[in-house]
Amino acid sequence: QVKVIESGGGLVQAGDSLTLTCAASGPTFSRASMGWFRQTPGKEREFVAAISINSENLRYGDSVKGRFTISRDNAENAVMLQMNNLKPEDTAVYYCAAKGGVNELYITTIAPFYDDWGQGTQVTVSS
Repeated sequence: QVKVIESGGGLVQAGDSLTLTCAASGPTFSRASMGWFRQTPGKEREFVAAISINSENLRYGDSVKGRFTISRDNAENAVMLQMNNLKPEDTAVYYCAAKGGVNELYITTIAPFYDDWGQGTQVTVSS
């Protein structure tokens, strides 16, 4: 099991950048595939980005491609989401998720496949 805590959210203006950090604890982080999702009221959780254990496999949602970058530091038990050129439609609660017990190249965009979730961090982008 991996416990994850998100941080770095806030209120920014359109065009600004923001970096979210997911701090993970537990002995299995280095063996977990990680993902970021976001959700707005009344909508389903939306896939944002995912990264494999060895960072060789990356995947992005269509709405964030070219603007967001996911990375991880296994030595620091952290996953980061660099968000550039933010838009008002990026406003959401952002969640970090972990999928353990997988091989080093495993990656998934499907929320129910993840085992552990954080409480989320709010990102608000004003126009």
